[in-house]
Amino acid sequence: MEKLLKDLLMSDGVSGYEENVAKIMTVALSKSCVSVEIDNLGNVIGKSGRGEGKKIMIAAHMDEIGMAVKHINEKGFIYFIKIGGINDSILPGKTVEIINKKGKHITGIIGTKPPHLMTPEEAKQSLKHDSMFIDIGLSSKDEALKVVDIGDQIIFEPAAGILNGDFYYGKAADNRISCYAMVKVMETLAKSKDLNTEIYACATVQEEVGLKGGKTSSFKINPDFALIIDTTVAGDMPGIDEKVSALKLGKGVAITMIEASGRGTIVSQKVRKLILEAAHENNIPHQIDIIDGGMTDGAVIYTNREGILTGILSIPTRYIHAPASVFNIKDVNSAVDLAVKTIEKAAEKL
Repeated sequence: MEKLLKDLLMSDGVSGYEENVAKIMTVALSKSCVSVEIDNLGNVIGKSGRGEGKKIMIAAHMDEIGMAVKHINEKGFIYFIKIGGINDSILPGKTVEIINKKGKHITGIIGTKPPHLMTPEEAKQSLKHDSMFIDIGLSSKDEALKVVDIGDQIIFEPAAGILNGDFYYGKAADNRISCYAMVKVMETLAKSKDLNTEIYACATVQEEVGLKGGKTSSFKINPDFALIIDTTVAGDMPGIDEKVSALKLGKGVAITMIEASGRGTIVSQKVRKLILEAAHENNIPHQIDIIDGGMTDGAVIYTNREGILTGILSIPTRYIHAPASVFNIKDVNSAVDLAVKTIEKAAEKL
């Protein structure tokens, strides 16, 4: 696994706490951009290209789902809130890391009342996160407050590696694999001498809690065209019918056309045609994504100002919003290839 990809997957960056990911992205984008800045909200914005032509924006969000410390009881157990969409059922027994204000990582285990001690009524009920707590191996509130404070971010135990062949796994694959892809896109475009346009690479913040960074960064840039790179739900696993999701790992990047049954982005016919032509003309493996739930930064970008032409490329991923996800590096590479060709075509035709 390439170092940049692994560093991004292993880094901590719950929504609102993206500073360490921003540092990685700033260094990475500096290699291909003429300037890189961090705006007031925390978005990393790299600029490349010449100013005579159109302005094109690429967006990939940096933040991951996670938790934050809400309360510490007298015995040193820590209660938390969720940040982003997490299914409560995956939480019991998970190893987490609380990152304090000094940057130290404190290991903890999410605990709950064992089934042996539950009443029959309790056993019938689904577990809720507000009845869970984190055990960091201390016995009092005073001890805990020496290393942890209210508001500290909590991440799932970092993990990243190669599962088998082209199948990779990692924490925060949503959406660090797209941040990695965006860096690769910018490196490729920087080598082009014929691209007469300004390219803005935006590593956005707080997507998981309201698409916030995409809204502010696109307002600032006001691009002629925006291309979002994100992940999407793969359907090639037990329990998912193809009519719900037919996306498969290793079969190419997904071209997302409709998000959240239309509550999110509905990509215009003009942009659909542009991306599909780029895929077919360059023989880039791709799939089509029409998704019932979930949306990307595209939902706020394409409705910003007077409306911005926006396309979405999504990398199929298993187990999104879980402690670790599985993806195929071939799909990441096809996302890079299609993003480059789409931007080249957009600069010429839009």
